[in-house]
Amino acid sequence: MTLNEKLATIQTKFKSKKSRYNSFGKYYFRSAEDILEATKPFLLELGVSVTISERVIETFAEQSFPIIESKATISDGENSITATAMVGVDLDQKGMQMPQKFGSASSYGKKYALGNLFLIDDTQDSDASNTHGKAPKAKNKISSTKDDAYAKAVQYIQGGGKLDAIKQKYDLAPSVETALQQL
Repeated sequence: MTLNEKLATIQTKFKSKKSRYNSFGKYYFRSAEDILEATKPFLLELGVSVTISERVIETFAEQSFPIIESKATISDGENSITATAMVGVDLDQKGMQMPQKFGSASSYGKKYALGNLFLIDDTQDSDASNTHGKAPKAKNKISSTKDDAYAKAVQYIQGGGKLDAIKQKYDLAPSVETALQQL
């Protein structure tokens, strides 16, 4: 069996549930560790190994942030196939120490490099977006910086969360959005 055939076997038989939960965004996801754990049964069976390498690409004058290049490689000892993902490091992320900023970008890069290698489709299935004849639930609104939900949003952003995730869940008054952007 060629390396391409071995990779195709993994790509077609790969199963990894989204077992991790983001309580703020209220969604399930899988991590790079989950993907690696799901590939382990194939390694000995097919005689392959999977490795991940990373490097920081120096910043250039046009950009003000470093980029992490993550490469996921499958090898049979003679041949190898590599998939790559590039992730920027958000140096302005509030509420995170520098190692956390790089670690977060590294985790995303590894996950997407593995997803590219194993053809993992991370889109939602049709049941997740099917309303089954019911109207979609209206978003909650944060109309003031005095709302309890505002305090939770501040805590979420300071812990590394993104404003876009909040905007998907809540309608924000312009003054609230401005206050959150300034964190």
